[in-house]
Amino acid sequence: MPHQILKDVFGYDSFRPGQFEVVEALLSGEHAMAVMPTGSGKSLCFQIPALVKGGLTIVVSPLVALMEDQVAALKLAGVAAETINSARDRPINVEAWRRVAAGETRLLYLAPERLMTERMLSALTRLPISLIAIDEAHCMSRWGPSFRPEYEALSKLKDQFPGVPIAALTATADTATQEDIAAKLFGGKVKSFVSGFDRPNIRLNVEVRTDPKRQLLDLLKNHEGESGIVYCLSRAKTEKITDLLNQNGVRALAYHAGLSADMRARNQSIFMMEPGVVIVATIAFGMGIDKPDVRFVCHTDMPGNVEAYYQEIGRAGRDGKPAVAHMFYGLDDLRMRRMFIEQEDSDIDHKRREHKRLDALIAYCEAPSCRRQALLAYFEDTIEPCGNCDMCLSPPEMIEGSDTARTLLSACVNTGQMFGQAHLIDIVRGADTEKIRSTGHDQLDAYGRGEDIAKEAWRSIVRQLVAGGFLKIDVTGHGGLSVTAKGQSLLKGETEFHYRKDLVHKANTKKTRASSGGRAAAPTDLNEEDAKLLTQLKDLRTHLAMEREVPAYMIFSDRSLEDMARQKPRTESSFSDIHGVGAAKLKDFAEAFIGVIVENT
Repeated sequence: MPHQILKDVFGYDSFRPGQFEVVEALLSGEHAMAVMPTGSGKSLCFQIPALVKGGLTIVVSPLVALMEDQVAALKLAGVAAETINSARDRPINVEAWRRVAAGETRLLYLAPERLMTERMLSALTRLPISLIAIDEAHCMSRWGPSFRPEYEALSKLKDQFPGVPIAALTATADTATQEDIAAKLFGGKVKSFVSGFDRPNIRLNVEVRTDPKRQLLDLLKNHEGESGIVYCLSRAKTEKITDLLNQNGVRALAYHAGLSADMRARNQSIFMMEPGVVIVATIAFGMGIDKPDVRFVCHTDMPGNVEAYYQEIGRAGRDGKPAVAHMFYGLDDLRMRRMFIEQEDSDIDHKRREHKRLDALIAYCEAPSCRRQALLAYFEDTIEPCGNCDMCLSPPEMIEGSDTARTLLSACVNTGQMFGQAHLIDIVRGADTEKIRSTGHDQLDAYGRGEDIAKEAWRSIVRQLVAGGFLKIDVTGHGGLSVTAKGQSLLKGETEFHYRKDLVHKANTKKTRASSGGRAAAPTDLNEEDAKLLTQLKDLRTHLAMEREVPAYMIFSDRSLEDMARQKPRTESSFSDIHGVGAAKLKDFAEAFIGVIVENT
């Protein structure tokens, strides 16, 4: 039955790895927690059981946009789905509830704060609830970075609906977060499925920030005409970067909490519906974004922790095709992030955990070998060197730098451990500055002992000393550096320090694709005629999507259109064999697409 629905409704021949085990558990009446990589099809894990079991399935989702998108996609597949949310006018919500109460609806999407009202729970207890699915379940854990208080109330569901299986789904949960979800939502009694965290199609790059504007523009030259997301730390920076990109021929739109709700919705809609748009955003953007052809995610500032970073880069390459995650990173990031943690209104234990989380991300940024191994190790996932990160593709030169480091550490100690990197570097390079003369720091033993090392190289060494725990930044003061216990061990010769030369990422001046209005190049196995047919099929898809006011990928994915270009189906029977063609889409779209195929072959 599940396989039949998978084919008849969604048009897929087989489940992806990890999906069927979750489906089986829910159909047998067990609670299930699924931790699966982004883009691996978590939604089908509860949508298939919902259709097999009948009755009403409640889906808890944190964002209106995410609910609207999933309901629109289900309706295109012929599934009776509804959402009741704050963005809809009351008459629309009332009509949706009428269909739910009449038993016409299979899946109802609700925000947690709406579901957990006494009135809604009372109304739902009178209906045949067969399944409850909680999407983005990591939001209920105080251990995680995305904690939402309204999610914590969901812990009452198991008692409110006894005997109803509950599914918790997330892509972003370390072991502590998984245990917290299991305890709160299920009282520890849950079948857990962890499918791994790797997204091998995403190339991982981290670049030291030296000339931010030039570096960003160089990166985007390699992604001309492609959809992407650029993350910034502040609203002001978001606006500045948006202006910079538009001035340099990149179609960019801003997204942050300072914009009106209408403007945010408009910009998100353009990004979702149109090809070749870059969204420049704060972390206010992204949860539940399911646009499959995002080719790059760029962080202009370091995120706060590994989970946030993993979740944000997971918005790239959901179609399984090559994508890039690129981060610009510098010592300022370390100071700012430490300061943010110290300024939080939280207890000492929470701050300690957040510092540890940040340590893990710093270790990723400073990884001397495979970056993907460093990222996945945080989630206790192990792999061989990936061959698809900057460290694997351009292994750095490692340098024994113990004596060099001792020079800077002694300068730090002998100046009272109160100065920042700029002054300390001036000392070891023998600079003749007013500050050095007035403080007498030109009389120190360390003065001028590092003059043969360039200033940029010294900045890299200082950053790696901080990241390695030899130096500590005074985040509550003015960024002064002090020597840690580990640094004292290095000064005494009890430990060593190795550093790596920073990689310089050069812009690829070759165009990666022909100018095609933001449209991806055809697969290499398609000949010229088939590639032209694919273009015609994409044009039809765009037209149909605009008519229905949905993103193009909801009509058919690129993979479906590529299948059509290869197989050239001319009958409804052969069209039904195309990937992603279920009964509803066969009825609604077969004639139009077959018409284009016949006309162009």
